Amino acid sequence: MKDYLRTFYRFLSSYGLSCILFLLLFLLTFLGTLEQMHAGLFDVQKKYFESVFLVHELFGVIPVPLPGAYLVMSLLAVNLILGGVVRARKSPAHWGILLGHIGIVVLLLGAAIQYRYSQTGNLTLYEGERSNEFESYYEWELAIADASGNGPFTEYIIPGEQFMHLGTAGTRTFRSPALPFELRVEGAFRNCQPQPVGPGDTPPGRVVDGFTLISLAPDKQAERNAAGLYATLQPASGEAIEAILWGLSPIPLTVEAGGKTWVIDLRKQRFQMPFAVALDQFIHEMHPGTQMPRKFESHVRKIENGVEQSVTISMNAPLRHRGYTLYQASWGPPNAQPGEPLFSVFAVVSNPADQFPLYACVVISLGLCVHYARNLLLYIREQSESAAS
Repeated sequence: MKDYLRTFYRFLSSYGLSCILFLLLFLLTFLGTLEQMHAGLFDVQKKYFESVFLVHELFGVIPVPLPGAYLVMSLLAVNLILGGVVRARKSPAHWGILLGHIGIVVLLLGAAIQYRYSQTGNLTLYEGERSNEFESYYEWELAIADASGNGPFTEYIIPGEQFMHLGTAGTRTFRSPALPFELRVEGAFRNCQPQPVGPGDTPPGRVVDGFTLISLAPDKQAERNAAGLYATLQPASGEAIEAILWGLSPIPLTVEAGGKTWVIDLRKQRFQMPFAVALDQFIHEMHPGTQMPRKFESHVRKIENGVEQSVTISMNAPLRHRGYTLYQASWGPPNAQPGEPLFSVFAVVSNPADQFPLYACVVISLGLCVHYARNLLLYIREQSESAAS
């Protein structure tokens, strides 16, 4: 048994395995790049770089199973730790190389933390508005709230990962002791459009209140997809309520159940920030005689625990606070007339490992300096000894 474990350990820490893993990463990057001719960046990233296994359609016909980059990078981290750190020689001659390997491990660790814990999205504010939450670019959620005004406001959230995978034929029921009804999702569409059904029409799916959902091909720019689903609400007593929920609907679904008014909304996933941002003024300037932006910046107030601080966010000067970074991303409306209110769009990133690349670069640079400095000193010594003899 020990021999098998020793052989397995040597395989995981071998130089040959690292070469195979690097070749697989090159292949996945190459195939993922070609795939972007037909699919969007978000879909390619999910399929090739955030998966354990995948099936690549060679020439669009031949299915080829491959390990995903998630699995390959995990094995590469194990290989690097075992082969480049644990089994590496610890003599002074190898200290620089050891530090370099440790720096790469730090980089991989930062990537793992970012993948697991980072949050990205956008925050749109009109002049005079404030908010402490931003919404995802791609992910959806179901929000259920008591709108009767009795008691504190509470939202019950169902993450999209629990129902968006159902497809057009899947069904799942959600229950909570705090809700006087159960919610059954009966078919979810990643991208769709509600369409009225007239007399004599033959709709492809269910019809609810004279409308049906028409499935659309996913947009290459995934943030443009409009999710939708069929929902059935079954109160503890009374008739079931059928409804269509669409992600771009300006009005959420409102129902009466348990003596209260409930609001149900299919929306982009939202994240709370530990502080609020208020947009006081947005300024934009174009290059003379063109429509090319020369400068656009937002004058905001960062509000936290009753304390306000004025901050200017521009294209090259983001707001960084409490692990959140707000970048100036866009603005609108583009055809705004003089005096018309403007809105500013901020890209928001929360990444606990945002400094890990810096730490990794410092460690790797230190390792290179140690390694080459030692070789330089040895070379100078050899040349001095040769000259003396």
